[in-house]
Amino acid sequence: MSRVCQITGKSVMVGNNVSHSQRKTKRKFYPNLITKKFFIPEENEFITLKISTSALRTINKKGILACVKEARAKGYIK
Repeated sequence: MSRVCQITGKSVMVGNNVSHSQRKTKRKFYPNLITKKFFIPEENEFITLKISTSALRTINKKGILACVKEARAKGYIK
């Protein structure tokens, strides 16, 4: 699996390391991802997602079913 959040779609960003002398070299900014298992009572099954920690806060606020429906509509989850 790639480093992409399955709820928000956050992925790796590209930027520069900048030294004191202002030399720039390429680097990557990785999202803060965790693998978490959720139970969906409506479907009566567990689902394992790779999500960002900000998506975890969204799930706590909206609920897992609403977030999964949105992610499926956007194509982040099959």
